[in-house]
Amino acid sequence: MRRPVRGRRLLAAGLAALLLVTGCGGPTPGPADGGDGGQPRYGQAPAPGKDVTLQPDVVLVGGGSRTVRSVSPDGLTWRLDPGARDADRLAPGRVMFLTGRGVGRVLDLAESGGDLVVTIGPVTLTEVIRDGTFGGDDVALDHPTVYVAGEPSWTREAAAAGGTLGRSRPLAVAPAQPPPAPGGQAGATAHGYRVRTFCCAGGVGTHFTYDDGGVRLAGTVTLTVGRPAASFHLAVGAGKVTRAELEIGGGFGIKVDFSAGIDGGQNHRKAFPIPVDIAFPIGLVAGLPLSFTVSQTLEVATAFGARRGTFRGAGEYALAGKLGFGYAGGQVGSRVTEGFARRVSLLDSLTGVPVGVMGLVVRHGVRFTMGISAFLFTAGIWFELVTSYGATIGSALGAPYALCRGVGLGVHARFGIGYRILEPVVQVINKFLSLLSPSRAPRIPPIVTSGGPSWSAPVYRNQEVIPPVSICGQLPG
Repeated sequence: MRRPVRGRRLLAAGLAALLLVTGCGGPTPGPADGGDGGQPRYGQAPAPGKDVTLQPDVVLVGGGSRTVRSVSPDGLTWRLDPGARDADRLAPGRVMFLTGRGVGRVLDLAESGGDLVVTIGPVTLTEVIRDGTFGGDDVALDHPTVYVAGEPSWTREAAAAGGTLGRSRPLAVAPAQPPPAPGGQAGATAHGYRVRTFCCAGGVGTHFTYDDGGVRLAGTVTLTVGRPAASFHLAVGAGKVTRAELEIGGGFGIKVDFSAGIDGGQNHRKAFPIPVDIAFPIGLVAGLPLSFTVSQTLEVATAFGARRGTFRGAGEYALAGKLGFGYAGGQVGSRVTEGFARRVSLLDSLTGVPVGVMGLVVRHGVRFTMGISAFLFTAGIWFELVTSYGATIGSALGAPYALCRGVGLGVHARFGIGYRILEPVVQVINKFLSLLSPSRAPRIPPIVTSGGPSWSAPVYRNQEVIPPVSICGQLPG
């Protein structure tokens, strides 16, 4: 019995290590681009009012969604009608502003098959807007439109993606993004996982499954919410943000359920954005087509101490009444009204047949952004809540003496003005860009992981181990 006892004593330390390594203009409706049935496939065209000044290198390309022939799944490459108004003014280094979802720094241009092929990268709000004030109160988040990226390069590992992206021109023949659809549900694949998103009745979340190489995982992570509504305010002067506020109300909680098993497989760690935008078009605000977008990230790390075993668990907790932050005069503060309460204990629910110690961390990020552009390049005022669920269960070989169980729960807030992209995703994109032969640009520069200021704040953290006996150890504080 020595080996199982030693394994149970390592339970607390194992859980702690897991958690560490996974380490004013108001909105007004604007005209839809013709032929789109009131829901432009690629976003609404801008019509800046007299109270808004754009940066001098911004090019407003005419025609809106009608100008777009197709967009690559990764969002990097836009095929346009070369005869569109002011399309001839586009050049590497300038900012293309075509629609609310088609905004980006031009990295390169090429002609292909009668189309103008534009490769873009992300921009911050102040790289687009020089002066302007924008605001909206109690914007109901109840009729979402779902945009699915398809199968972009950044949903695959860097090595796999690089092997298929060696083109001399940006996507001369490329699959197009699927058309948008009403409702909050959509399916996608990323890094070997099948995911299905949902929003917004009852919450925002993702169901995920993975079955490969002897490892099988399934689960659902949810940021629960009643009837969400958002308020925002943004003031930009001389190319600098002087005031930014974002608040989402509705009463929030967190919820998880999972099952995990291994049969001769190996541990893995995957972290990726879900390739689905859940969007709530606000309309033209001071002439700019702003949208409220919900996006998600998922990270899963396994730490199975045996070649075979299974375990499962479920938990639910009340968290906060409101989420958000405010920035003014160089000062920033989180606006999370905390109200943590346990509804269903994840710790008490842990069961399974583990031959050795088994551990799992699931990290779920939900980001709310009021702004422009799409998918990874969405930029604006943003608030992200990241919840980490860590669970370990001791070996069943020692169960007659004590079956140790441990849970770690951490909730962290991130917020900012601009954009933020996961580092592994940026590596994939930059590998793709490095393989392209530039047409008009002397070189295609790499993109960076973030633009604009950002901050973070802890919301909640707790760790527990049962039963309270010495061999199960104590989780470090």
